Amino acid sequence: MLAYRVPRQPSTPRIAIWRRLKRLGIAQLLDGLVALPLDSRTREALEWVADDVEAAGGEATVWIATPASRSQERALAAQMAQAVASEYEAVADEASAAGEQEPWLRRRTLARLRRELNRIRRRDFFPPAERERAEAAVEQLAATLEEAVAK
Repeated sequence: MLAYRVPRQPSTPRIAIWRRLKRLGIAQLLDGLVALPLDSRTREALEWVADDVEAAGGEATVWIATPASRSQERALAAQMAQAVASEYEAVADEASAAGEQEPWLRRRTLARLRRELNRIRRRDFFPPAERERAEAAVEQLAATLEEAVAK
């Protein structure tokens, strides 16, 4: 967990820190208190964010914590899974719609959607069912592109 407080002014560092935390896939527990599953990568990432907070004139502490009950742990995992589920749905919908595009545009869309899937996977600690749907839709788009090129 990361407990932090960043001065309101100037707002640029506070916004940059918040965006960095969102890219990491944090679960926000309270204002100024976020959590990630514990592994060496996430711990180091939170330590770097803590350094950024302190450089911006704020206060930050990284904690290693364990939920008090299994139900709290499941609720936190569900919150994190739900956060990425909508992103996977958007990728799946866009991949399905792109199947009707011209081949050159479909190729560009496919490359962009593959990059987007990789970005989402990096912060997907508890994969939801929507992940499989998005991956299948992107692979289906790739198959339609191969068919169009083969013709």
